Amino acid sequence: MGAYLLDWLSLFFRWFHVIAGVAWIGASFYFVWLDMSLQKPPEWKSKKGISGDLWAVHGGGFYEIAKYKLEPEEMPKTLHWFKWEAYTTWLTGMAMLIIVYYINATAYLIDPSKVDFGSSVGAISTSLLFLFGSYFIYEVIVRSNVGKNKLAFSVTIFVLMIIATWGSYQLFSDRASFIHVGAILGTIMAGNVFFGIMPAQRALVDCVRRGVKPGPEVAGLALMARNRSLMNNYFTLPLIFIMISNHYPMMYSHAHGWLVLVFVGIITATARHYFNEKHLGRHRPKFLVIPAIATILLIIWMRPAPIEPVPVPVASATETAAPAPTDTPPAAVTQETNALAPATSTAPATSTAPATSTDTTAAVVPVAASADDAIMKVVQAKCSVCHAAQPTQAGFNAPPAGIIIQTPADMKTHQAKIVPAVQSGYMPLGNITQLSDEERQQLVAYASGL
Repeated sequence: MGAYLLDWLSLFFRWFHVIAGVAWIGASFYFVWLDMSLQKPPEWKSKKGISGDLWAVHGGGFYEIAKYKLEPEEMPKTLHWFKWEAYTTWLTGMAMLIIVYYINATAYLIDPSKVDFGSSVGAISTSLLFLFGSYFIYEVIVRSNVGKNKLAFSVTIFVLMIIATWGSYQLFSDRASFIHVGAILGTIMAGNVFFGIMPAQRALVDCVRRGVKPGPEVAGLALMARNRSLMNNYFTLPLIFIMISNHYPMMYSHAHGWLVLVFVGIITATARHYFNEKHLGRHRPKFLVIPAIATILLIIWMRPAPIEPVPVPVASATETAAPAPTDTPPAAVTQETNALAPATSTAPATSTAPATSTDTTAAVVPVAASADDAIMKVVQAKCSVCHAAQPTQAGFNAPPAGIIIQTPADMKTHQAKIVPAVQSGYMPLGNITQLSDEERQQLVAYASGL
């Protein structure tokens, strides 16, 4: 019942997270475009304090949009603020982080091959420290003199994000690593709104309402808010990519996943720069061509190695024909966790040599249908605990993605998904069932031959 309720909570918060995110990103893109598309107004508008205007048509109607240089002639009774899109996106995102990665920390957050936290509490504490520690460092920088210089500020944050991306891969599971980088970006963006952009806007509105000319303090807040807004603008596309990255394990399960994410961040931010330039009337296609070429190079670099059947030691034809002595253990499966362990050959029936003689070597043949039983022991122990009609693994109410793997027929049905998932290390999640490298090779070889 607990896993069932968690699935519903995950669905609920994921849905609102997407809605809030679309609203926030849409508003961000719109205002960036709007601010950069304003035209010089006619003289009569300039006398009213309007610095730029724009005419648009949408939904069968005309819209006249004007931006005041400082304050309007009269403060409107109703003033719309754009803030809850950001706050709701962050709150629902944190709820998703808790539901998926904290409550099921052993399955999604922890990778024992990287760091053995010993308990979920240790992993969750490290996650929170990593997330809010990164934001604290950002906040110190943005409020320093570096934060007042657009170029120095951008370069510094870029370098620190590379370090954070690498660090997340040293601490958490591959999937959780991507999400933590996204959580850092989302926290920074929401923090920029809460601690930077909104205070600057409130200070400006307060001055206008009191009829006081904004002073140096308000101007300083406005400059910091502009740099924060610029950072949000370039973070947007990388964040969108991370939000959908869970559907593409080929990205985060790559041997150098952290570097893949860095390249994707550069590609998407450069593409965002093209649109920023275009809004200013500067058409520079190189900022689209460069990301396109970089994407092709990334695809080539990430391509998986061809899958070749891995020879697996099995009993030779001679051994099959000559039964082993009754006091000698059969050359077969020795333990469930290594279902395809090499079989020890036995001496011919007329020989007096020991049954485990090292003078003979078992024949090596590709995995075939005869290996079904041995492979399925691995599958039952390491895969079916989650991918069963009724999973026995804690935290799973239903098989992930609805994929059931309990028979060779199931493996053939889902072959196209099993091979890349197992080969890349994506499955089992966080290697929660401790699938060995040898077993992984055997599963890939078997599944690719079906």
